[in-house]
Amino acid sequence: MFRELKFLLSLWKTNLAAAMEYRAAFIAQSIGMILNDAVYFVVWIIFFDRVPSISGWQLTDMFIVFGISASAFGLAGLLFGNAFNLGDIIVKGRLDYYLSLPRPTLLHVLASRVVPSSFGDFLYGFFSYCVSGQFSPDGLGRFIVGVILATTVFVAFLVLVQSLAFWLGTGGVFTGMAINAIITFAIYPITLFNQTAKVILFLVVPAAFMGAVPAGFVKGFSWSTLGLMLLGATGFLVLAILVFHTGLRRYESGSAIQTEV
Repeated sequence: MFRELKFLLSLWKTNLAAAMEYRAAFIAQSIGMILNDAVYFVVWIIFFDRVPSISGWQLTDMFIVFGISASAFGLAGLLFGNAFNLGDIIVKGRLDYYLSLPRPTLLHVLASRVVPSSFGDFLYGFFSYCVSGQFSPDGLGRFIVGVILATTVFVAFLVLVQSLAFWLGTGGVFTGMAINAIITFAIYPITLFNQTAKVILFLVVPAAFMGAVPAGFVKGFSWSTLGLMLLGATGFLVLAILVFHTGLRRYESGSAIQTEV
């Protein structure tokens, strides 16, 4: 475990150094993403200016929900950037390089890339929480825990969906659909949905674990909510690993060992 953690830290350090080689571009992309998130949230500000509350949710709550989702999305891109194009890597036979090295294949693949613009999403999420009107030091601690667990669910879900490429032979289309689905539903009040939809948002497209559930935890500590988040993160992570390694047995080499070097 310690060896793998040390490997991860070295990999992240190398990725960051590579991204910062073009510092101006890194900063520009991050600022651009912050502005993009801010403009997107203006829609909610306009909406709640006309409707002060919807099913018990207010604008201050949406700041937290959006903050959790944005930071989780950003953290996934910073630490596990290849989670966004795992399907293409599988289909194009680019797993060869990772299989040739004595490291956990899935972990190595996911952490071998950083998405520079994700830093903007990550920062914006914290900004969104700080201006929510519900900021507190202990709340910030719960926010960080929520972001980490939401990131785990998000990355696991992307791995699950894109691992279908082992059987279906295509990956890119599923990535876009998965990201759009989980992000779209994560930033909506959970009380808007009926019971059937809620089951889907917890067990099929786990948007609830990337928005409403951690947001509730940030607003007030609850052992049951923390347990639910841990259960969701652990469950989806274990399932993602099992599905990926099951699919890996079907993997056909693309003779692309040098592709990632």
